[in-house]
Amino acid sequence: MLEFKDGKCICGTVTVGERGQIVIPKKARDYFDIQPGDQLVVLGDKSKGITVFKAGDLKEFANFILNNANDE
Repeated sequence: MLEFKDGKCICGTVTVGERGQIVIPKKARDYFDIQPGDQLVVLGDKSKGITVFKAGDLKEFANFILNNANDE
């Protein structure tokens, strides 16, 4: 685990199993189009909790930032 200031951290990644584990409610899986085998990123803040999002979304965001870094 990589810890940052103020209790924030990158907790790791998880893989969604055949029945939707890590256990994410079906409505959330449908809403966010999370499929078995998708990789997720788990971020945490001791005072605010955790957040989970698709690893591909982080890659897309990073690519956007890196590709537009020289536009200013």
